[in-house]
Amino acid sequence: MADFLLQHSWLIPLYSLAGAVLTLPWSFRLIRATGPRPAAYFNILMTLISALHGLAALTAVWGQPARQLVWDWLTVADLNLSLSVQISPVTIGALEVVTGVSFLAQLYALGYMEKDWSLARFYGLLGFFEAALGGIALSDSLLFSYALLEMLTLSTYLLVGFWYAQPLVVSAARDAFLTKRVGDIILLMGLVALSSYGEGLTFSQLETWAASSPIPPLTAALLGLSLIAGPTGKCAQFPLNLWLDEAMEGPNPAGIMRNSIVVSAGAYVLIKLQPVFTLSPLAAGTLITLGAFTAVTSSCIALAQIDIKRTLSHSTSVYLGLVFIAVGLGDVDIAFLLLFSHALAKALLFMSAGAVITTTSNQNIMEMGGLGSRMPATTTAFLVGGLGLISLLPSGMFFTWSRWFNGDWGVNGWLLALLAVVNLLSALNLTRVFRLVFLGVAQAKTRRAPEVAWPMAVPMVSLILLTLCAPLAPLTWPLWLSPNPPLHRELGGILSQAPALLILTGVAGVGIGFLLPLGRAWSRPTLLPLRFFQDLFAYDLYLDRIYSVTIVAAVSAVAKMSAWFDRYVIDGAVNLVSLATLFSGSALKYNVSGQSQFYLLTMLVALSLLFWFTLSDQWGLISQFWGDWLGGAS
Repeated sequence: MADFLLQHSWLIPLYSLAGAVLTLPWSFRLIRATGPRPAAYFNILMTLISALHGLAALTAVWGQPARQLVWDWLTVADLNLSLSVQISPVTIGALEVVTGVSFLAQLYALGYMEKDWSLARFYGLLGFFEAALGGIALSDSLLFSYALLEMLTLSTYLLVGFWYAQPLVVSAARDAFLTKRVGDIILLMGLVALSSYGEGLTFSQLETWAASSPIPPLTAALLGLSLIAGPTGKCAQFPLNLWLDEAMEGPNPAGIMRNSIVVSAGAYVLIKLQPVFTLSPLAAGTLITLGAFTAVTSSCIALAQIDIKRTLSHSTSVYLGLVFIAVGLGDVDIAFLLLFSHALAKALLFMSAGAVITTTSNQNIMEMGGLGSRMPATTTAFLVGGLGLISLLPSGMFFTWSRWFNGDWGVNGWLLALLAVVNLLSALNLTRVFRLVFLGVAQAKTRRAPEVAWPMAVPMVSLILLTLCAPLAPLTWPLWLSPNPPLHRELGGILSQAPALLILTGVAGVGIGFLLPLGRAWSRPTLLPLRFFQDLFAYDLYLDRIYSVTIVAAVSAVAKMSAWFDRYVIDGAVNLVSLATLFSGSALKYNVSGQSQFYLLTMLVALSLLFWFTLSDQWGLISQFWGDWLGGAS
């Protein structure tokens, strides 16, 4: 039975897709008597079946080698397109994380979206969302993975724009869709180029291909940069990082999945493409540079936000930036552990934030306070989720970062310095939010704030337990896929003290966060330098305005030039032909005399002119022929 479930584990994403299809009668309001809740129950049931099937498959595949299932899709001449699925502990484990978090998020949505009139449509979109994520977890095909990433882009657009009656929601969905499209188009070019170098290339073949098929340095660099573009947009990395902030206009249950496992899907594809980046130092350096810059700047931007969902969304970009650095360094196992630890902790934080928003009908942390005694489960969820992201004992992130320095990885001191800064700023930011929301004196909007109902509380408590168990993953992870397995020896110099330094920075961040005076009003500094940096980070480095005066302005100028050329050149030429036709027709109508001899004369003259022009072109050739023939005869 276990082997049967393992062999058919490729069906797991289809369960969620079937759940989405089952919601259609309620989504289109073909069934109204029962209300929309049966659609939610169908989708939750299918997700539960997916999770149970995945758990059985994970138990059966644990410790076994990877196996591939291949379906030939299109074979034309030398073109062979196939859909390949890999069944291994890594892929099934990733699939189980997707289905587990999705199941808890859908249970949570029963309480959060209880009064929404489009509950069935929301659950249908979540099922479609989950099916794409599950397919990405199992896919071993370049083409199949790209198609699934496009499904994610469409799902993001539909879920962000779920409340489409609000203009801000519509613009946020549009911006999120277009931002992702930029990276997807460049990624498609890279995948096409990569496929042209290896017939039937799959992710599992990339390492062998990279070692045995060298390509020119320039080609390797361009190929690597194009493959980075797609995950850059999916993972909200600079400069395609603004969409995740705007995507917070969507419902919070979708935000739980988006900030935990959806952004991780782009990083998951990036990890699978890692052998390609070893061919070009430029591509690997770009990954490290993008990740480091995004991690530091997003940490500062998160500190300047006063919206509880937006400050957590910028924190997502921070930790995905660390995944980029790990892939650039070749430490793919650390990248997997970062994704796992971050996904659970961030999902828990967004559940806590959603509970606060539901109870207070407010997202401004400056207008909150005193919720710790009123909402104990929500407070515990935020506290455990925050500790899961900070390098403090006994959190999962501490063991993940410590293992990064636990072997001969060839890591320089700059990485330790970067992690220390990120850990300090993240601890400071989460402590600031915790103080403003859960501690202090209750404000006007938080005086009457009871704990959320059981449909939201049960998933939160369950995820609290899972997050507390997350440190077991770095301690028991047996599948070292990186080229440099840990040697479990102490490093010399400052790196040998890395765990202690990381703990110290975490404690320092928490301490500064508790000691720093926080006013309820958003005060403006009197010093111009402080005011400049406050505005710089609060407005996301003015990136949207930079886009407006550069890319948007350039596209607008090109569009205006194209419109002018179309109106005055293309249309002018067409109008000129039409005027000439009208004029000639008007002139010729006066030559209609009704006399047959005049018509015959006109035809004779026309045929004579036609023959004249035809023979005049050939007359020179005939004269030359006779001249050459007579000259040869003489």
